[in-house]
Amino acid sequence: MYVTIPTFYADKSLVSHFTNNTKRLPEARLKTGSYLYFEGDEVEWVYLVTSGVLRLTRLLDDGRRQVIAFGYPGDIVGFPANGRHNADCDVLVDATLQPYRLACLEGCCSDLKTHQQLLQAALREISAMQDHFMMLGRKSAIEKVASFLCVLTDRVGEQVGRFVQVEVPMMRSDIADFLGLTKETVSRSLTQMREDGIIVIDNIHTIIILRPTALLDLSLTGAD
Repeated sequence: MYVTIPTFYADKSLVSHFTNNTKRLPEARLKTGSYLYFEGDEVEWVYLVTSGVLRLTRLLDDGRRQVIAFGYPGDIVGFPANGRHNADCDVLVDATLQPYRLACLEGCCSDLKTHQQLLQAALREISAMQDHFMMLGRKSAIEKVASFLCVLTDRVGEQVGRFVQVEVPMMRSDIADFLGLTKETVSRSLTQMREDGIIVIDNIHTIIILRPTALLDLSLTGAD
C-alpha cells in the first residue's frame, strides 16, 4: 500500500481471479514479528496478501530506516528488482499469503490470464509508487498524515454508527518513516486533527474518523 490519492484501490478483479480461477498452492501463514523475506534474497515467489498486514523496509546507507510500503489484503508483495528482493518484509499483523511462482509474472507458465493480471499489478505498483513520491514532495506534514488515514479508511475502515473506525497496527515511527516525517511530527499532526474535531484517537492503534469529508479535503490540499 502506497499513499496516493484516496481513490487508489487494490484491484478486486485480480483478487477474484486468483481466488477463483488459478491453480493454487497452499497458503502461507506467518505470525506477527516474523519475516517473509529479506533485502537481497533471490525472488522465487510473489505473494497475494489475503489477511493481515505486512511492512516493507530498507536501511539507508547512513543507517536510517525507510518504510517502503505496507501490504494489506488485496496487495501483492515480492516483485523483484534484478531478480532479488529490494526490501525486508516482516509481519505487523498475523498474515495469510497466497504464493505464486515468479515464472507466472515472467510469462513462463501456462496460465496466460494469471501472467497478465500479475503484470498489471506490477505496473499499478510502479504508478502508485511514483504518485507516492510526488506526494512526499508536495504536501505538508498534516496533509501527508491525512492522506495516509484516507487510504486506510478506504481499505480497512469499518462503519461504527455515523463514524468510521480505522485500525492502525503500525507504530507512529513506522508512519513517520513511510511519510518522510519525524515521529513527533506525526503525533502533532494527529493531535491537530483531533483538536479540529476531524478524528478521535481511541487508543494508539484505533482512530475514529468523525468528519470523513474534512479529512479528505485536508488530504487533497496539496495535491493540485
